[in-house]
Amino acid sequence: MWSGWWLWPLVAVCTADFFRDEAERIMRDSPVIDGHNDLPWQLLDMFNNRLQDERANLTTLAGTHTNIPKLRAGFVGGQFWSVYTPCDTQNKDAVRRTLEQMDVVHRMCRMYPETFLYVTSSAGIRQAFREGKVASLIGVEGGHSIDSSLGVLRALYQLGMRYLTLTHSCNTPWADNWLVDTGDSEPQSQGLSPFGQRVVKELNRLGVLIDLAHVSVATMKATLQLSRAPVIFSHSSAYSVCASRRNVPDDVLRLVKQTDSLVMVNFYNNYISCTNKANLSQVADHLDHIKEVAGARAVGFGGDFDGVPRVPEGLEDVSKYPDLIAELLRGNWTEAEVKGALADNLLRVFEAVEQASNLTQAPEEEPIPLDQLGGSCRTHYGYSSGASSLHRHWGLLLASLAPLVLCLSLL
Repeated sequence: MWSGWWLWPLVAVCTADFFRDEAERIMRDSPVIDGHNDLPWQLLDMFNNRLQDERANLTTLAGTHTNIPKLRAGFVGGQFWSVYTPCDTQNKDAVRRTLEQMDVVHRMCRMYPETFLYVTSSAGIRQAFREGKVASLIGVEGGHSIDSSLGVLRALYQLGMRYLTLTHSCNTPWADNWLVDTGDSEPQSQGLSPFGQRVVKELNRLGVLIDLAHVSVATMKATLQLSRAPVIFSHSSAYSVCASRRNVPDDVLRLVKQTDSLVMVNFYNNYISCTNKANLSQVADHLDHIKEVAGARAVGFGGDFDGVPRVPEGLEDVSKYPDLIAELLRGNWTEAEVKGALADNLLRVFEAVEQASNLTQAPEEEPIPLDQLGGSCRTHYGYSSGASSLHRHWGLLLASLAPLVLCLSLL
């Protein structure tokens, strides 16, 4: 009866190899597009953006989740590189820091043209796939990077920004962040202020993906209802699986389904298991839940590699993507569903955003009210002249009323 006991471990190993082989086969034709990678922040933190430092060589770079060999091993074919500047730059040097991080992405792509292809469109991603390169796009992580300026927003678009995360872990003067839902921040805009609504409309007009990672639930709902195009969560997971407020609750997932939007699952342990430890199968649980509630078209990957201190066992770096795909196949995901999560869903959303854009439409111009801006070092050009004009109008009005006041006083 027990003479064949040794066969079962062999069967398990062969089955595991089958799913891993299937994952690689699928990914050769449909490589993964990752929604969020913080390698540019590591280049700043480790080398102050000096890419010619021999230690910064991306072929041999150590101590990070990401380098060129790992990207190749992980079949990463598209990457939104996070352009991130911390919240303590708000009302200070956020714009400068953002420009510097955009610059490092551009220089990185120029230094390694055999690996990276800088792109700004869905067509560019497809071109990179054909050339066997990593399509490299810029995602600006945090609305404080535009310093409450529609002009800055448009300038960042011209420099290649193709998604904007509306907040990071701080409110902007026009949108509330996720810490409002934990009680660690006070709500200011009840989701989106009137200026925040103009930001959303301008992102739609330009064809920039709107990213709702890091925002409050009220901001999620307000944006999903207002946007004329699908939106993304570039690196968020499922609240019902791990009750972190950085994750997406089921009622919002249902709005994601209604709007044909996309949730790209984050791999940070604390957002996967709500503890310091997690594993690959727990990440698959988040993907399964989003698929169940919002549909297979709503699922993507946004690992947050190089932006978090702890990642799950089995997903130690970007090279491990095939192991996650093998886990999904083991869980009865179809090949079409897997290809959707890898790339097709993001491409569909990006194309819809591009189709909804209208650069011939007049841009949003109404600035944020001066009293909603923070910071003590600001100049008030434009606002001050507007105030002077307003004073002149009041002066003319009072002058015109003077005869009437005089007549009434004589009665």
